[in-house]
Amino acid sequence: MSENKEPHAPKFVYDFTEGNKDLKDLLGGKGANLAEMTNLGLPVPPGFTITTEACKVYLDSGEEPAALRDEVSAHLDALERKMGKKLGQADNPLLVSVRSGAKFSMPGMMDTVLNIGLSDSSVRGLAEQAGDERFAWDSYRRLIQMFGKTVLGVDGDLFEEALDKAKAAKKVTVDTDLEAADLKKLVTTFKKIVKKEAGREFPQDPREQMDLAIKAVFDSWNGDRAKLYRRQERIPHDLGTAVNICSMVFGNLGPDSGTGVAFTRDPASGHQGVYGDYLQNAQGEDVVAGIRNTVPLAELERIDKKSYDQLMKIMETLENHYKDLCDIEFTIERGRLWMLQTRVGKRTAGAAFRIATQLVDQGLIDETEALQRVTGAQLAQLMFPRFDEQAKVEQVARGIAASPGAAVGKAVFDSYTAVKWSRSGEKVILVRRETNPDDLDGMIAAEGILTSRGGKTSHAAVVARGMGKTCVCGAEELEVDTKRRRMTVPGGHVVEEGDVISIDGSTGKVYLGEVPVVPSPVVEYFEGRMHPGADDADELVEAVHRMMAFADRKRRLRVRANADNAEDALRARRFGAQGIGLCRTEHMFLGDRRELVERLILADTEEEREASLKGLLPLQKQDFVELFEAMDGLPVTVRLLDPPLHEFLPDITELSVRVALAESRQEPHENELRLLQAVHRLHEQNPMLGLRGVRLGLVIPGLFTMQVRAIAEAAAERKAAKGDPRAEIMIPLVGTVQELEIVREEADRVIAEVEAATGTKLKLAIGTMIELPRAALTAGEIAEAAEFFSFGTNDLTQTVWGFSRDDVEASFFTAYLEKGIFGVSPFETIDKDGVGSLVRSAAEAGRRTRPDLKLGVCGEHGGDPESVHFFHEAGLDYVSCSPFRIPVARLEAGRAATQSAGSDHR
Repeated sequence: MSENKEPHAPKFVYDFTEGNKDLKDLLGGKGANLAEMTNLGLPVPPGFTITTEACKVYLDSGEEPAALRDEVSAHLDALERKMGKKLGQADNPLLVSVRSGAKFSMPGMMDTVLNIGLSDSSVRGLAEQAGDERFAWDSYRRLIQMFGKTVLGVDGDLFEEALDKAKAAKKVTVDTDLEAADLKKLVTTFKKIVKKEAGREFPQDPREQMDLAIKAVFDSWNGDRAKLYRRQERIPHDLGTAVNICSMVFGNLGPDSGTGVAFTRDPASGHQGVYGDYLQNAQGEDVVAGIRNTVPLAELERIDKKSYDQLMKIMETLENHYKDLCDIEFTIERGRLWMLQTRVGKRTAGAAFRIATQLVDQGLIDETEALQRVTGAQLAQLMFPRFDEQAKVEQVARGIAASPGAAVGKAVFDSYTAVKWSRSGEKVILVRRETNPDDLDGMIAAEGILTSRGGKTSHAAVVARGMGKTCVCGAEELEVDTKRRRMTVPGGHVVEEGDVISIDGSTGKVYLGEVPVVPSPVVEYFEGRMHPGADDADELVEAVHRMMAFADRKRRLRVRANADNAEDALRARRFGAQGIGLCRTEHMFLGDRRELVERLILADTEEEREASLKGLLPLQKQDFVELFEAMDGLPVTVRLLDPPLHEFLPDITELSVRVALAESRQEPHENELRLLQAVHRLHEQNPMLGLRGVRLGLVIPGLFTMQVRAIAEAAAERKAAKGDPRAEIMIPLVGTVQELEIVREEADRVIAEVEAATGTKLKLAIGTMIELPRAALTAGEIAEAAEFFSFGTNDLTQTVWGFSRDDVEASFFTAYLEKGIFGVSPFETIDKDGVGSLVRSAAEAGRRTRPDLKLGVCGEHGGDPESVHFFHEAGLDYVSCSPFRIPVARLEAGRAATQSAGSDHR
């Protein structure tokens, strides 16, 4: 008889020796990688990780799992035995750090507390153990400061102000010049701040310190800045964070100690070399906070060659093991190197493409994997303009080129102002001494970020690179005065808030005023004006060229362009378009043809209407002749007239003024009066759901007939000229198959007439846009009369959600994004659950009726990277987008085709 066994209780704590890099979901990125480095035999301080599952239980219930305390105690006992000391004991204290560690890197967005275990008694034991009283009291003041701010919610500025006063009293400028006696006084001051602001004493029990810090890290997952960062980076909100408890090693034990951050390649350019920052006599937070300017990592060879050589070997080991750029945090404690963290490093767009191709050439990854290391969003960044090097400029400073790009805007000195001005339509540059996580709102709103302190590994640099935002750090020549909202540049010139400045994240240069821009070399490559070569720009072009070539070989989705004239069509073709997925004929009715359109709308008799249409026919035909010539041999989908007629008439207010003025002056105004009457007659409460699309073709006799004839005659003329026109006629806004059948019957008749008149056999496909929910739901019936579907996802999103795009984006989308109702606007990335569900079901139903039905999409989503992956999965044949987005869509279509399950390179 079998025995029923109780299921195993979940395990909430893992020693660093138990995990590995593949357990990111459970141990978070930091914990998984600490375990991996431990497994590799690298010098990692012992410790353990509390899982993301424990965090989820806490966040769901408000209480820690019942078993967690005992598991933590068991692992703490094991750690104490391994280290030969106990947490916070008076004579020989064990100190630990409590650090967050989510699956995806969220630099500075969640909480960390160092030096847990120090108290009024153990600080003396630490001083005796280290033989350094100053170090012990410095570590204690750091604990109270971090714990007070992070765990007890005390305003961090209060501690900074007290520290500044202590330095001023001593007449020194850096905290390392404070002596033990000064730091003892500072500890007393900090404890008073905690008592006053938090309403309790700073806890002296080391286990209470650790337990409260663990809860604070859990809570920080739902902190405002963490939620904002996740929305910005599209990180799921339900992952939770792990917590890493690590035995402390100290970089603030004197000149033979220090802390640093290193990259195995330059995260800004991708070039190989020695990149990073080092700070003597400091703890890790000092480097990323940017509060003291670091020295380049290469200086460590002079300062401590033994540690430097060991670090270089470890960096090589990690890059070969992870097969990618690694971002490494380390501490040197009295000449002994310790590894505190590694992760696949964030990089700029240019670096991503360079590194991917370098790793292929080194044999570390194949081309399929390389394609997963770059994104369409990064490619779009590389297509932005750059500053014109030939322009007359006034350079006033130079900092560290932390994240590339050419950013121009008005200088602002705090996050609130950056957000406020940005929402008013102003372009701003956020200027700070150094940024901290509380500046995230302003960093998102700004065109670029400029700091006077910090290096390539500072908070500003890391976050800006992750967001693809232009950033210059450590411009030491600038004196930034955030209280007076100004900065002073060399020579004494003062930049006030609101003055325009320009920053170049590729060179680190800072300019006064607006610097003109020139096209990106990547755009010049796509335009055919630049070819792979030897200099830096061409090296990037070569990397982009190789990735694009591989994506084109692998992708299943074809990429077409939304283009309405020959000029746009030719540019789209240069960018790699495989046809036109949307030619909007309404754009051909504007300009000098408006008068003919007005006559058509005002026509009272059949003769007047036919005369207007007869005047429009040769003009429309010539448009199509030019378009078919530009896209010879490629499909061109022409959408018949779609928008409401009032869009072709003058504005009602402007017209009313003209009529009133004419009447007051007793001038002739019969035509204006007829136009005004027509505007009133055509007025609709909701024109986007009124007389437009197929309804126009059914209500205005001859309108669609004229357009179909123009298309057919243009195709016949091109064939006579030995061209290869491949026109497709698309009927917009169809809601029922009967509408399509009526229009199709008339179109077939006109095409047959043109074939008979010209002696040319034409093969013109006729299809429809699926942009109404009813069309999607009855797609099986509509496919009986359609040879292709093109999903108009702009209108489909509006009609599924009940949103008027022109109104809602300005009125309440910001609030919806801030409240987390949207992770991203449904007009930017397709709503997979709602709109996407209709696309899938319509595609399936259409192909059940007509197996050879061609399926495409021509809304703006066709150029959105995430949406392209969805369309690939949904089985569509092509996406269509604006010419500028074509390379992005091509790359993402290739990535979608090669993306393997579980591939994870953020």
